[in-house]
Parts: sequence; C-alpha cells; structure tokens
Amino acid sequence: AQKEQWPVTFAGVIANHSAAKGLDFARSQGIPAYAIEHKEHATRESFDAALIQQIDALGADLVVLAGFMRILTPGFIRHFEGRLINIHPALLPKYGGKGMYGMHIHHAVVENNEKETGITIHFVNENYDEGNIIFQQQVLLAATDSPEHVAEKIHELEQEFFPLVIEKLLTNNL
Repeated sequence: AQKEQWPVTFAGVIANHSAAKGLDFARSQGIPAYAIEHKEHATRESFDAALIQQIDALGADLVVLAGFMRILTPGFIRHFEGRLINIHPALLPKYGGKGMYGMHIHHAVVENNEKETGITIHFVNENYDEGNIIFQQQVLLAATDSPEHVAEKIHELEQEFFPLVIEKLLTNNL
C-alpha cells in the first residue's frame, strides 16, 4: 500500500521474534523494524511494557496487529484503547476466541460446510476477538474449497481491504 502513494506512513514494525519475516520485509521497504523478544521477559507485563515504550517512542497513531500471536495484557490494551486494531480471518463472532487463528479457522470453516467466510477488522479489547467490529468483508465458498484454498481467498481479502480500512481510520473517513 505504501508504494502506491498511500497517505499513511509506517512508524515501524515490531515483532516478538527477531527471525520474523515481516521485519526483513519492513527493512527492505525502509520501514524501521524492531524485535522485542518475549522470551527475554519474565512476565507478560514486562514484555508489554517494552512494547508500549517502543510504540510510544515511535509516535504511532494506530497500533495494527497483523499476525501478532502474543496475548496482550489488559494494561497494554487500555494504554492503546481506541487505537489498537486486529484483523481476523473469519466473520466474527464465528470462529473467534482462543485457539481460532490461521489454518485452524480455515479447517473449521471447511469442516462445517460454511457457504461463506471472510475477514473482520476490529478494535482490540480484553476479550479474544470481541472488540467492536470496524469492517467485515465476506467471500463465497465452493463445496470443493480446501482449507488451503480458503486461506488464499482470505489472504486476497486481507491484502485488498486492510490498507483501505487503516487509511480511513487514520484520515477520519470511517
């Protein structure tokens, strides 16, 4: 999105593993990238405090969780209340909650013979996948769709709509 004259600037990308592919991609695009290793912190609170410190230092207006798989503390969530969003690869409230991420969701969607699935972009609150919904987009499924094919459809939706929603949030058009 940023390559296409996106009116939004990345303050930085943060991962909890130094080997995260997103860090390499960010650096290749000239975006500041940081690893804050969760294993170097004795508690979630300590890890989240380090995250807060880094995000605040970057001056981010919006914190976007995209593939970030750590549970955040209530203190972290409150610190960024109204500025913390997540994308979920299903139409919440279906297939949300603990253990519902990535291919787990796509397998469940196929196993339950769903006719559609989609993405949900939502504000993060203290309950798994229960924050206020900002945007949803659905996609129809065929009876022959495999979980891998569902994942491809979801990835296409994420690529198309996540940047648009982020832009609208940051330019007060949503």
